Amino acid sequence: MKSLFIVLSFIILMFTNVIFANPLDTAISNSDRTADYIKRDQYRHPKETLTFFGIKPSMSVIELWPSRGWYSEILEPFLTTEGIFLAADFDPNYAAWTPKVIKRNIANRAKSKILSEMKMITLFIDEKPLYDRESVDMVLTFRNLHNWLKSRALKEVFKVSYQALKPGGVLGVVEHRAPESFSIKEMIKTGYVTESLAINYAKEVGFVLDKKSEINANPSDTKDHVNGVWNLPPTLKLHDARERKKYLSIGESDRMTLRFIKPIK
Repeated sequence: MKSLFIVLSFIILMFTNVIFANPLDTAISNSDRTADYIKRDQYRHPKETLTFFGIKPSMSVIELWPSRGWYSEILEPFLTTEGIFLAADFDPNYAAWTPKVIKRNIANRAKSKILSEMKMITLFIDEKPLYDRESVDMVLTFRNLHNWLKSRALKEVFKVSYQALKPGGVLGVVEHRAPESFSIKEMIKTGYVTESLAINYAKEVGFVLDKKSEINANPSDTKDHVNGVWNLPPTLKLHDARERKKYLSIGESDRMTLRFIKPIK
């Protein structure tokens, strides 16, 4: 009788855990995620970051320029049952971007066990809308601002994101953080962007900074590397292979994590 009670208790416990499982935990622990991506969780803190942004499974969410799909592999299963997930990528034939890089990212995402059915939309920066006006709950972007700053597209990307968001909608930004003394030229060269520039550009198109977090901070990152942020993992662009251990010990870059709101008028 005691053994039966123990077995029934275990079954009830397992059933309860399934029913009340945190869907974000489930998405992050998905065994179909790319193995190399899982190794980056320790640096990128996906649960803490997405929780800070206020994401919910029922939301409609756009991820801007998902690159190889690191965050997409979490967002896609998290949102597709109750919500909507869209990934916005540039047209590979768009002259302002490197077609080789965009096509490489598309090829990498095609290898993912999770992203084969991911819905894609095109991210234009020539006055075309990102998506239906005031139709989505959240727009997210991770480590992309420096690229858009270099191509002089940053403000336009913020603008189309603002237009697509519902009033009260959220823009979530994670980016390599530069010292406030950096000039725009230094930001473009190193891949680090100042917090003040990111905030000011967002404010100029109408966003309000709701809050910021140190979730993705890394005080070990000195930001004075010869090849900028690309010296650090995962890129590890090194002139001397003997430096590999040094940069691995630093970890990924120091990052700002910003939550903006589109005001309700």
